[in-house]
Amino acid sequence: MALLQKMVKSRKESLEIYEKAARTDLATQESEEIAVIHSFLPQQLTDAEVEQAINTAIAETGAASIKDMGRVVGALKGKYAGRMDFGKASALVKEKLSGVAGGS
Repeated sequence: MALLQKMVKSRKESLEIYEKAARTDLATQESEEIAVIHSFLPQQLTDAEVEQAINTAIAETGAASIKDMGRVVGALKGKYAGRMDFGKASALVKEKLSGVAGGS
């Protein structure tokens, strides 16, 4: 699964470069390859499902501040490996825990 995710990431980077260079033929090829690789990966969670998973992980771990971010992300990785973008999820966890710590 990790290998397939790396392949998708690599192709997305190439796709961006090809689009900037106006190489639609190569960009189309990369898009098609991404679609094929995605068909072998588990279904990704929706934004709403990611938000709910984060809220649940925060509650389950008892996270109270940004210092607990590692535990929350670890819990998410344990349950949702391959089903969410952990870069985006980490940013959301940080935002939520900063809000908890800051009282907002």
